[in-house]
Amino acid sequence: MLKMNVRKFLRSLNFRIMVFLILIGIIPALLVAGGFLAAYDRLSITQLGNDVRNQCQILATQLSSASYFENMDNQTLEGEMTQLATLYDGRIIIIDQDLKIVEDTYDLEDGKTIIAESVIRCFRGETVDYRHGGRFIELTVPITTGGEEDQTIIGVILVTASTDTQTANLETLRQSMETWLAAIGICILALAILLSGWLVKPLRHMNQSIGGLVEGALADDLDIHDCTETEKISDTFNLMLAKLRRIEESRQEFVSNVSHELKTPLASMKVLADSLLVQEGAPVELYQEFMKDIAEEIDRENTIISDLLTLVKMDRKAAEVNVAVTDINEFLEQILKRLRPIAEKEKVEVVFESNRSVSAEIDATKLSLAFTNLVENAIKYNKENGWVRVTLDADHKYFYVKVSDSGIGIPQESLDNIFERFYRCDKSHSREIGGTGLGLAITKNAVVAHGGAIKVQSVVGEGTTFTVRIPLRYIV
Repeated sequence: MLKMNVRKFLRSLNFRIMVFLILIGIIPALLVAGGFLAAYDRLSITQLGNDVRNQCQILATQLSSASYFENMDNQTLEGEMTQLATLYDGRIIIIDQDLKIVEDTYDLEDGKTIIAESVIRCFRGETVDYRHGGRFIELTVPITTGGEEDQTIIGVILVTASTDTQTANLETLRQSMETWLAAIGICILALAILLSGWLVKPLRHMNQSIGGLVEGALADDLDIHDCTETEKISDTFNLMLAKLRRIEESRQEFVSNVSHELKTPLASMKVLADSLLVQEGAPVELYQEFMKDIAEEIDRENTIISDLLTLVKMDRKAAEVNVAVTDINEFLEQILKRLRPIAEKEKVEVVFESNRSVSAEIDATKLSLAFTNLVENAIKYNKENGWVRVTLDADHKYFYVKVSDSGIGIPQESLDNIFERFYRCDKSHSREIGGTGLGLAITKNAVVAHGGAIKVQSVVGEGTTFTVRIPLRYIV
């Protein structure tokens, strides 16, 4: 199922990358093509207007020089007007000062009066251009007389020019552009397919590399260097893989240790039972001694099982920390009160030191297990006539509990492992005093559940100090 989901994800990612590449290729091409066609359209019309205006200005100069409005029977000028109108597939109208049409190359409006905004504005000295849809343009050119300082507008040339040629050229250009866009689109599509495959290739490689995890293979690291991003993912994944390996090794070691720890008492009881069975007529005292040993092994089995159940409860996500405001001074006094009889039996002095009253939000049940284990270990692994000192202190954020002893100490090479389950520095000595190797694991779990931390310092033969830091206020 996981492999199938990953494959679906990669196909979906490949498709999205391909669509994205197509869009970032096609959309700019369409925008550029559209902008180019619009610019060409404006430029061609502007050029047409400039050409027509220049020709009409030459015509206006000729009309003024020939005193056309005084002598209109000028075949040469009429021929030039007709030729100019034909050149631009348009129409030329000559208007005098009385807004009367004196010449029309279409011979439709001769002698009529024209009242048009463009004509009136031209008589006022304004230049007017109009474009009527995509069919033609219309512009006016004044006919002037006199010098530059005393020019007088004596008439207006109203000219229209067809834009069919420009429109046809634009359409031809548009068709060519569409052909090029189609070719570019095909190239972009092919490039998008290639690039999307190239971009997803590292992920496919990674998917193949991690496929073995589904089958439980944790031996090999990922070694992917296709690009910087996948290399970073590979490195991060390898860190996760290393953590999974440690978890798997811890699980296997835990199962092995549990099996060993539970098997040892059972083996001892079997040996004792077999010894009783083969010894016929054994004295009652021997039976009592064997039964006492069997009872001790049963108690040891119960202790291991109880500690395991405690760890399981602490490991479960559903296990909640039931906090309440607690007087830490009184809380520690109660723990030491329960443990002092054990200390007196071992001839160990237990001292509690605190210079202030401390209250905090804690789960008293869990922390009671933690501090009980620390103090009990300090008593068990101590020397005759030794001491255990429990010190309480606090600041504005945390309270600190130090459990120091004058005991046998812990070797430096073992300090990093003492919080592991079933770990023992001296297995033979631990068995003699009944240790299960789970107490410090329970202690650390309880401290961490409160958002705290625990540290240890020790010198072999001189003693050990555990320092626990717990927040005064529990934060979820």
